[in-house]
Amino acid sequence: MSENNIEEEQDWTMTIRPKRHLLDIDIKELWRYRDLIILFVRRDLIAQYKQTILGPLWYVINPLLTSVIYTIVFGNFAGISTDGLPKMLFYMSGTVTWNYFAACLTKTSDTFRGNANIFGKVYFPRLVMPISTVISNLLQFFIQFVFLIGFMIYYGVIMGVDFEVTKYALLIPVLIIMMAGLGIGFGIVISSLTTKYRDLNNLVSFGVRLWMYATPVIYPLSQIPEKYQTFIGINPMVSIVEYFRYGLLGEGTISPAQLLYSAGFTIAILFLGVMVFNKTEKNFMDTV
Repeated sequence: MSENNIEEEQDWTMTIRPKRHLLDIDIKELWRYRDLIILFVRRDLIAQYKQTILGPLWYVINPLLTSVIYTIVFGNFAGISTDGLPKMLFYMSGTVTWNYFAACLTKTSDTFRGNANIFGKVYFPRLVMPISTVISNLLQFFIQFVFLIGFMIYYGVIMGVDFEVTKYALLIPVLIIMMAGLGIGFGIVISSLTTKYRDLNNLVSFGVRLWMYATPVIYPLSQIPEKYQTFIGINPMVSIVEYFRYGLLGEGTISPAQLLYSAGFTIAILFLGVMVFNKTEKNFMDTV
């Protein structure tokens, strides 16, 4: 029997083909690999604090210590205004928001280089990796968010501090999606570039810290001089942080136009990220 006849008689359950175009995303294929996504999420959660004394407690210790330091340095020593809000609540709300975006970006930016050994041995949709990273970081965000709610209850009920949870708190799920989109978009663009230019990976953590200071995490947007408001508004994270804080605490500078800009920017960077990711995926093993 000839080889052609053998191939015709075989019943293949899966056929792996190269991407046809740069925006080729097979949602059904990603869904078929959902168990693998869950496996990678568990791996990320377990590996992050494996062989540590406090383990998962670091999920809440990190934002707590960061907020305390910001309160002492920026709130007390520097005397930066918090728009009348308790300093701990102001800094913790900004920190919890920023931490999720920053974690999505920095961890996704290492997708190709950090998983080259796995990619070279077995096939699965490469987008599984950044998706699992976003989900594992989302679980950490929820833990920190509940911790923030606990502080809000303490200040509001026990301390009697006057702040208001507004209707804009309903936008928080949308804000989370936007943060995830921005993080995964920028992350996979950087990950694609670092396959050829590895020194870019060393600039990611520095760039994220610098970006944070251009975002109203440690200061309110109201403290920025009006002539610089337009310039800082280019940052898509500005409206996300301000709406998050305004929704939970009732203080902040919000603008529907700015939020729409951030949403449009998120969609654009996601499209760009997927295009670059699909292009790099075809031959990255030759350069990693």
